[in-house]
Amino acid sequence: MQSIEITPLERLSEEKYRRVLCYPEYDLEEAKRRVKELKELGVWAIEFTGEKSAFDVPVLGKGYVGIVVAAHASKGKVALKIRRVDADRTTMKQEARMLQRANAVGVGPRLLDASDNFLIMKFVDGRLLPQWVEKLKGRGTRYKIRNVLRDILEQCWRLDDAGLDHGQLSRAPKHIIIDEKASPYLVDFETASGNRRVSNVTSIAQYLFIGSQVAKKTKRKVGKIDQTQLIDALKNYKKERTRENFERILDVCRLYKVWKGKQRSSIYQLGSRSSLI
Repeated sequence: MQSIEITPLERLSEEKYRRVLCYPEYDLEEAKRRVKELKELGVWAIEFTGEKSAFDVPVLGKGYVGIVVAAHASKGKVALKIRRVDADRTTMKQEARMLQRANAVGVGPRLLDASDNFLIMKFVDGRLLPQWVEKLKGRGTRYKIRNVLRDILEQCWRLDDAGLDHGQLSRAPKHIIIDEKASPYLVDFETASGNRRVSNVTSIAQYLFIGSQVAKKTKRKVGKIDQTQLIDALKNYKKERTRENFERILDVCRLYKVWKGKQRSSIYQLGSRSSLI
């Protein structure tokens, strides 16, 4: 069983935690500044758990911009993204703005707060999509997978329609979490943009149904999809991004009739400091 360390802020100046808080180059003074910043955000402890690690300390995720950990705050248990000191940006607020835009159309974990060095979001307790597909067994498996795939595509359609490109969905294994209620969440909007041509639906469809390991697993559990028809449907959608062309993709993927659409609210309640974002 995986160990869990719940560490109050007062202990974050200890070297092993400071190395995570200021990853990858730890510094006592920077750690003190970041602890103060966390206090201002209402965070009182960090929960070090997860399958990844930073200097042998377990964490939920590790990327080019930040380290993701679970945390305890005035808003309850949350996901906390910590800006790396060597990140290619000086603040997390641009990513917060992108997540806020995604939230407005019911996509992504709910944004709760943000500052220069931290992003606070709803904690999503679940599995990454490849692991979720692998573990899913028993009665109703086909329906559950098809329902999740339809939900993912619908979320990508809403992002396309809103003009917000996620930017990393062609490499989606780390960017989709399925929670215990089989609801998918698109995460990690650090490279998202509202200024480039959107490609959420086309990127995710290629990942889910063409060539990837997930595509092979879903094919075994859902059934074969005509890839020639799918590629033609994606080309038509790319030329003309209409709901009709999107629904043609759903039809080719055998998802048009399976989803009755339990959507998260399209208007998300934002944190008290959202005016700073």
